[in-house]
Amino acid sequence: MRYLASLLTSLAVGLTLQSCATVTDSPEPPAAPTPTVAETAPTPPPAPEPIEYGNFTEEQLYQAIISELSAQRGQIPEAGQGYFELAFSTRDLGIIQRAVQFASINNDLNGLLQLGLLWAEVAPEDPQPHLLLSFQFIESGDFQQALSHMSRVIDLGGRIDFSVLSNRTGRLTPQARAGLIANLQELSQEYPHEVSISTTLVRLLAQNQQYAEALAELQKIQQQQPNDAAMFLLEAQLHQSMDQVALALRTLRTGTRQFPDDRNLRFNYARVLIQNDDYPGAQEQFRILVEQDPRDWETLYSIALLDIEMKNYDDAARSLQRLVGVDQRADESQFYLGYIYEQQGRLEEAIDHYRQVRIGTQNFLAAQQQATRFSIQLGQLQDAHQWLSRLSRGQPRLDVLFTTIESGALLQAGYSNEAKQLLDTALNRYPNEVDLLFARVLYFDSLGDQAGSEQDLRQIILMQPEDARALNHLGYMLADQTERYEEALDLLERATAADPEDPAIMDSLGWAQYKLGRYDEALENLRRAFALFPDHEVASHLGEVLWMMGRHEEASTVWKNALEERPDSELIRAVIERFQPAS
Repeated sequence: MRYLASLLTSLAVGLTLQSCATVTDSPEPPAAPTPTVAETAPTPPPAPEPIEYGNFTEEQLYQAIISELSAQRGQIPEAGQGYFELAFSTRDLGIIQRAVQFASINNDLNGLLQLGLLWAEVAPEDPQPHLLLSFQFIESGDFQQALSHMSRVIDLGGRIDFSVLSNRTGRLTPQARAGLIANLQELSQEYPHEVSISTTLVRLLAQNQQYAEALAELQKIQQQQPNDAAMFLLEAQLHQSMDQVALALRTLRTGTRQFPDDRNLRFNYARVLIQNDDYPGAQEQFRILVEQDPRDWETLYSIALLDIEMKNYDDAARSLQRLVGVDQRADESQFYLGYIYEQQGRLEEAIDHYRQVRIGTQNFLAAQQQATRFSIQLGQLQDAHQWLSRLSRGQPRLDVLFTTIESGALLQAGYSNEAKQLLDTALNRYPNEVDLLFARVLYFDSLGDQAGSEQDLRQIILMQPEDARALNHLGYMLADQTERYEEALDLLERATAADPEDPAIMDSLGWAQYKLGRYDEALENLRRAFALFPDHEVASHLGEVLWMMGRHEEASTVWKNALEERPDSELIRAVIERFQPAS
């Protein structure tokens, strides 16, 4: 349902390994300035010591001063270029570090690589240039070189989190990733106490869909040290990837008990519960999250959507009203408040909330459509029209769109004359507007006025010869309601050329071919249409062609299955009655 789909969309933290999601906040290569060695993530080093210019030539000193002046004037690229050249001419560590800072600010990846190599050469016992180089090689996609420099960081006494590697390898081919896996396996044996190497190995194995091997590696880590929240989440990810849902849930449940304050772990636990239709369980986890942080508005919104799913409308309404009050998810909340009151039959209140969804937001059009429909249903035709007119004043495109919405609602409520008058007036204002003409086609269709429909459809096709919607509509009408089958086929072939993947057009084309006695072609198109869109109308057509080809049992199966999906389908019942009157 749309509210549950919205909930799943709003849960930003996924439980998928294919997207290379990690379970901790892994360090990103710093944008600026130079990275340094840290426990978990690279951080900028302190500004370099004042440069001693005594050993520089006069030309080098002049270039340094010019570069600094350029920086003070905001001419950062020029300053960076000056220091880049100075770094190689002086090989001075302070100048190199200053050049690295400017290259980082300028996002000069090639320059950073060259400067990193120079820095490593000038200061061979310093882990910092290797840290810099590892990130640059990761960014350039040279993961083997990155691994080499990452291991060098460790050799020189530094610390680095290898998980930055798995953040970038999601799109590698399995073969390329296998090479990295082999290198990591060697490194994990060489540095058995570097847990980030082992966990990165687990993630790369998972990215290669080697889930059993990944789980075995993770269990080795768990034998060496106690589980933390990240390991619980990683284990759950692996179980879920192996379709071991019960184990994934058990792992997450245990993790949240051991680490009750870890929000990421609990959030993912709630998400997996939702995926497995345990809405009350997910609700409990979300409520704990809100208790821990009463200003966690996204989780409160998730709670409201779950309450809607479980039809706890009063609880949902209270949460949504609270969100509106603090202007968090206000438009979505107004939309779902409208939905709640709609479900409760409180249409006046539903209209009020739907109308408060602001223009430009995701649910704006759907909200106005519902508000218009209910206003007209309550007989408030003038009020509905005036509201839409105010919203669209000065916006012709919106005015046209609202006219189609209003005319559709009028037709649905049985106000055919009012719909026709509305559309005629709008077409006087916007002559030959395609959407308005098509809306009037629907009016003619509702009256069974084939001539009126055809006239407006012909006008659309005259103006837009490749309008697949109009070609299909007219072609199907001629095939289904007249004996102008050749003409219908021509229109539908044009529609197919314009939109070859539309299952509705495939169905129409197959129907016209059937009417012309071209059963084999008809069957092929109807099967394609039904595979893409297993609708009861397509099923009625497919079954009829099969029956006429003497494949009665197959036809009966198609109709029977369609009737199970749509027990109220008059189309299926009618076709069965025509061909199997005794059944």
